[in-house]
Amino acid sequence: MSNVGIDSIRVATALLAVVALSAAMLGSGKRDELAQIKALEDALEKAVNARDLDGVMAAYAVNVFAFGVAPPRQYVSATSYRDSWKNLLAGPISYRTSDLAIETHGSVAFGHKVFHATGTDGSGHAFDVTARVTDVYHKIDDTWRIVQEHVSVPVDVASGKADLASAP
Repeated sequence: MSNVGIDSIRVATALLAVVALSAAMLGSGKRDELAQIKALEDALEKAVNARDLDGVMAAYAVNVFAFGVAPPRQYVSATSYRDSWKNLLAGPISYRTSDLAIETHGSVAFGHKVFHATGTDGSGHAFDVTARVTDVYHKIDDTWRIVQEHVSVPVDVASGKADLASAP
Protein backbone atom coordinates (compact mmCIF):
# COMPACT_ATOMS: atom_id res chain seq x y z
CA MET A 1 0.00 0.00 0.00
CA SER A 2 1.33 3.46 -0.86
CA ASN A 3 2.01 6.24 1.61
CA VAL A 4 -0.91 8.18 0.07
CA GLY A 5 -3.27 5.27 0.87
CA ILE A 6 -1.95 4.96 4.44
CA ASP A 7 -2.20 8.72 4.94
CA SER A 8 -5.79 8.69 3.66
CA ILE A 9 -6.68 5.93 6.12
CA ARG A 10 -5.06 7.89 8.96
CA VAL A 11 -6.95 11.07 8.02
CA ALA A 12 -10.25 9.18 7.73
CA THR A 13 -9.64 7.47 11.10
CA ALA A 14 -8.83 10.82 12.75
CA LEU A 15 -11.98 12.41 11.26
CA LEU A 16 -14.13 9.54 12.51
CA ALA A 17 -12.63 9.92 15.98
CA VAL A 18 -13.39 13.66 15.97
CA VAL A 19 -16.98 13.05 14.82
CA ALA A 20 -17.51 10.36 17.47
CA LEU A 21 -16.04 12.58 20.21
CA SER A 22 -18.15 15.56 19.08
CA ALA A 23 -21.32 13.45 19.11
CA ALA A 24 -20.51 12.19 22.59
CA MET A 25 -19.87 15.72 23.84
CA LEU A 26 -23.12 17.01 22.31
CA GLY A 27 -25.09 14.18 23.90
CA SER A 28 -23.46 14.91 27.25
CA GLY A 29 -24.22 18.63 26.90
CA LYS A 30 -27.87 17.96 26.16
CA ARG A 31 -28.09 15.64 29.19
CA ASP A 32 -26.56 18.39 31.33
CA GLU A 33 -29.10 20.94 30.04
CA LEU A 34 -31.98 18.55 30.73
CA ALA A 35 -30.64 17.87 34.22
CA GLN A 36 -30.41 21.61 34.92
CA ILE A 37 -34.02 22.20 33.83
CA LYS A 38 -35.20 19.17 35.82
CA ALA A 39 -33.40 20.65 38.86
CA LEU A 40 -35.22 23.96 38.25
CA GLU A 41 -38.56 22.10 38.14
CA ASP A 42 -37.70 20.13 41.31
CA ALA A 43 -36.73 23.35 43.12
CA LEU A 44 -40.00 24.97 41.99
CA GLU A 45 -42.06 22.07 43.34
CA LYS A 46 -40.14 22.13 46.63
CA ALA A 47 -40.60 25.92 46.96
CA VAL A 48 -44.35 25.68 46.33
CA ASN A 49 -44.73 23.01 49.00
CA ALA A 50 -42.64 25.10 51.42
CA ARG A 51 -44.77 28.16 50.55
CA ASP A 52 -41.50 29.94 49.70
CA LEU A 53 -42.58 32.75 47.39
CA ASP A 54 -39.02 33.91 46.64
CA GLY A 55 -38.04 30.32 45.86
CA VAL A 56 -41.01 29.99 43.48
CA MET A 57 -40.19 33.23 41.72
CA ALA A 58 -36.54 32.20 41.30
CA ALA A 59 -37.76 29.82 38.57
CA TYR A 60 -39.09 32.67 36.44
CA ALA A 61 -37.44 35.31 34.28
CA VAL A 62 -38.16 38.94 35.14
CA ASN A 63 -40.03 39.32 31.84
CA VAL A 64 -42.05 36.10 32.14
CA PHE A 65 -45.33 35.96 30.23
CA ALA A 66 -47.88 33.59 31.72
CA PHE A 67 -51.42 32.43 31.14
CA GLY A 68 -53.00 31.15 34.36
CA VAL A 69 -56.25 29.37 35.08
CA ALA A 70 -57.68 31.96 37.50
CA PRO A 71 -58.30 35.62 36.59
CA PRO A 72 -56.74 37.76 35.38
CA ARG A 73 -55.46 34.83 33.31
CA GLN A 74 -52.59 36.81 31.77
CA TYR A 75 -49.45 38.00 33.51
CA VAL A 76 -46.84 40.09 31.71
CA SER A 77 -44.05 40.19 34.26
CA ALA A 78 -42.66 38.38 37.25
CA THR A 79 -44.10 41.15 39.45
CA SER A 80 -47.67 40.52 38.33
CA TYR A 81 -47.21 36.72 38.38
CA ARG A 82 -45.80 36.98 41.91
CA ASP A 83 -49.13 38.37 43.16
CA SER A 84 -50.94 35.30 41.81
CA TRP A 85 -48.46 32.95 43.47
CA LYS A 86 -48.65 34.97 46.71
CA ASN A 87 -52.41 34.34 46.90
CA LEU A 88 -51.97 30.65 46.11
CA LEU A 89 -49.27 30.20 48.78
CA ALA A 90 -51.18 32.10 51.50
CA GLY A 91 -52.67 28.93 52.94
CA PRO A 92 -51.66 25.30 53.25
CA ILE A 93 -50.79 23.64 49.95
CA SER A 94 -49.75 20.30 48.57
CA TYR A 95 -48.30 20.45 45.05
CA ARG A 96 -47.05 17.50 43.00
CA THR A 97 -46.00 17.34 39.37
CA SER A 98 -45.89 14.40 37.00
CA ASP A 99 -45.32 13.56 33.36
CA LEU A 100 -42.53 16.13 32.91
CA ALA A 101 -41.11 16.12 29.38
CA ILE A 102 -38.43 18.58 28.22
CA GLU A 103 -36.78 19.26 24.87
CA THR A 104 -33.74 21.53 24.57
CA HIS A 105 -32.46 23.47 21.58
CA GLY A 106 -29.37 25.47 22.50
CA SER A 107 -30.29 28.19 24.99
CA VAL A 108 -34.04 27.62 24.55
CA ALA A 109 -36.13 24.70 25.73
CA PHE A 110 -39.77 23.76 26.11
CA GLY A 111 -41.52 21.32 28.35
CA HIS A 112 -44.84 20.19 29.64
CA LYS A 113 -46.09 18.59 32.84
CA VAL A 114 -49.21 17.92 34.86
CA PHE A 115 -49.66 19.16 38.40
CA HIS A 116 -52.08 18.33 41.17
CA ALA A 117 -52.54 20.91 43.91
CA THR A 118 -54.76 20.96 46.97
CA GLY A 119 -54.98 23.60 49.65
CA THR A 120 -56.57 26.85 50.67
CA ASP A 121 -55.82 30.16 48.95
CA GLY A 122 -55.47 33.64 50.46
CA SER A 123 -59.24 34.18 50.33
CA GLY A 124 -59.88 31.03 52.34
CA HIS A 125 -61.20 29.09 49.35
CA ALA A 126 -60.30 25.40 49.28
CA PHE A 127 -59.01 24.08 45.97
CA ASP A 128 -58.27 20.69 44.46
CA VAL A 129 -56.95 21.15 40.93
CA THR A 130 -55.26 19.02 38.34
CA ALA A 131 -53.92 21.13 35.47
CA ARG A 132 -51.56 21.03 32.52
CA VAL A 133 -48.56 23.32 32.17
CA THR A 134 -46.49 24.13 29.12
CA ASP A 135 -43.29 26.08 29.78
CA VAL A 136 -40.72 27.77 27.58
CA TYR A 137 -37.28 28.04 29.19
CA HIS A 138 -34.40 30.31 28.26
CA LYS A 139 -30.84 30.09 29.52
CA ILE A 140 -30.08 33.58 30.81
CA ASP A 141 -26.61 34.33 32.20
CA ASP A 142 -25.92 30.58 32.34
CA THR A 143 -29.09 29.87 34.37
CA TRP A 144 -32.31 28.37 33.05
CA ARG A 145 -35.47 30.40 33.73
CA ILE A 146 -39.10 30.02 32.69
CA VAL A 147 -39.89 32.83 30.23
CA GLN A 148 -43.36 31.71 29.21
CA GLU A 149 -45.90 29.56 31.02
CA HIS A 150 -49.33 28.36 30.00
CA VAL A 151 -51.51 26.67 32.62
CA SER A 152 -54.70 25.06 31.36
CA VAL A 153 -57.43 22.62 32.26
CA PRO A 154 -59.66 20.52 30.05
CA VAL A 155 -63.23 21.72 29.52
CA ASP A 156 -66.35 19.59 29.70
CA VAL A 157 -67.81 20.56 26.34
CA ALA A 158 -71.37 19.59 27.29
CA SER A 159 -71.51 21.83 30.37
CA GLY A 160 -68.92 24.41 29.32
CA LYS A 161 -67.27 24.07 32.74
CA ALA A 162 -63.65 23.51 33.54
CA ASP A 163 -62.65 19.96 34.44
CA LEU A 164 -60.34 20.49 37.41
CA ALA A 165 -60.11 16.82 38.33
CA SER A 166 -58.92 15.13 35.12
CA ALA A 167 -56.02 12.83 35.69
CA PRO A 168 -53.35 12.42 33.01
